[in-house]
Amino acid sequence: MKILIKLGGTLLDDAATRRAVAAQLAVAHKANPRTVVVHGGGKQMTRFLAERNIESKFVDGLRVTSAEVLDAVLKVFAGSVNHELVASLVAAGAPAVGITGIDACLTEAEQLRAELGFVGKPVRSNPALLETLIGGGFLPVVACVAGDRQGQIYNVNADQMAVSCASGFQVDRLLFLTDVDGVKDLSGQVIPTLSLDQSRLLIADGVATGGMQAKLNAAGEALLGGVREVVIAPGAAPDIIARLLAGEAVGTRFVRG
Repeated sequence: MKILIKLGGTLLDDAATRRAVAAQLAVAHKANPRTVVVHGGGKQMTRFLAERNIESKFVDGLRVTSAEVLDAVLKVFAGSVNHELVASLVAAGAPAVGITGIDACLTEAEQLRAELGFVGKPVRSNPALLETLIGGGFLPVVACVAGDRQGQIYNVNADQMAVSCASGFQVDRLLFLTDVDGVKDLSGQVIPTLSLDQSRLLIADGVATGGMQAKLNAAGEALLGGVREVVIAPGAAPDIIARLLAGEAVGTRFVRG
């Protein structure tokens, strides 16, 4: 079975939480070596920019990325966040390797919209690097940075990066581990199962906005891209990875129809 686990940046911001997540991932990788990890780091990025008096601006849940912000993206996403996670995984016994979408054209991107600056939209994914690393027994850990064949680097939403890699690698299960319990309805209750049409309605009605809107769009793209199962679940819940892989109904599961 091929599995891709996307980690929200909140799960990686605290050293103790990061070690706990790494320990779970190490167990999951040992049980299923065909596992890939993709991570974000929005909280860390916002803090990094604020410390340098650079304002964070968002449009439709996506960070506006100037040349100055793009430089920070490389330092934070591909640098500190990626390598702190890799170090924690190695300490937990997993043979982790930190990479980005730039490496071997794992994910190629193009500019999404001019108003967003250097924000990229994934347009194709070449899973050859993932296959090579996994074939060698390694655990790929992918930062949400991509590029094009002209050398331009792009900041890519981590959920979209996860979908790009999941579709290219043709994973069976895509797990979004985030800082919420799942997708919620108007009354604040977690929706256990969500169809594509229901997901679109939540966005149209303004129930899902910002980061959740981006996750719903990403989940839909994943299903349409051939991923069999997509789940959004609370990453801080005890033993969440093992529970999800065992089939426990936690969070929100997406289905096509």
